[in-house]
Amino acid sequence: MRDSLTFFSPLEQFEIVNLIPLSFFNLNISVTNSTLFMFISIFTCLLWINFSFYKNLVLPSYWQLLKENFFELTSGVVRDNLGLKGEVYFPFIFSLHLFLLFCNLIGMIPYSFTVTSHIIFTFSLALLIFIGINIIGIKTHGLLFFSLFLPRGVPLIIVPLLITIEFLSYIVKVFTLSIRLFANMTSGHTLLKIIAGFAWTMLNAGGLLSFFHLIPLIILLALIGLELAIAGLQAYVFTLLTCIYLNDVLDLH
Repeated sequence: MRDSLTFFSPLEQFEIVNLIPLSFFNLNISVTNSTLFMFISIFTCLLWINFSFYKNLVLPSYWQLLKENFFELTSGVVRDNLGLKGEVYFPFIFSLHLFLLFCNLIGMIPYSFTVTSHIIFTFSLALLIFIGINIIGIKTHGLLFFSLFLPRGVPLIIVPLLITIEFLSYIVKVFTLSIRLFANMTSGHTLLKIIAGFAWTMLNAGGLLSFFHLIPLIILLALIGLELAIAGLQAYVFTLLTCIYLNDVLDLH
């Protein structure tokens, strides 16, 4: 039996739980709560898209207006950072933005699971995007792509040092992209759990102290609103940085 300290741990919400244990040649491919909520996010994205295209009108409905605003937001990110050459990548950027947004928002529902709160998910996604961006860069520029690590007019004596610095700063993009999303979602949800636990403890204490549980409860409601804004902002930032990194390899900045 778990003790009360473990039960009320704010980190308990991030625990990976096997729902359907599966293995293939000693490889663990079990369906977990993370897997489940990732597919729920995908299904919700598709359902929202279908609703937004249902009976489109000249005077847009709520679903249609929401879809158009989100479309314009993502289109603006692609247009501002990639220009006309970014049109071919828009379907992927739009899907990425929508998927991350729903992963973050679904994680705000009580007793759900936040997929983006795990570094293994955000790092894997960032790494796949990074690999894809490099493939695009090499396919577009050939061997000239590697000039990205060596700006023009650099003195020969500092070329090895500069290439090393540029390469390391280029590789670190994977970590900054993944850690930013993971850290913001994890810290936000942890804070919400701590404040909620504090309010519940005060309520159960009885007496005058139980009346003052309204103070952390009001703070909790304010933080929930802030966390919802952060959920949308972090999906936007991840998408924006993806466009910026893609533009760097297309224009060899």
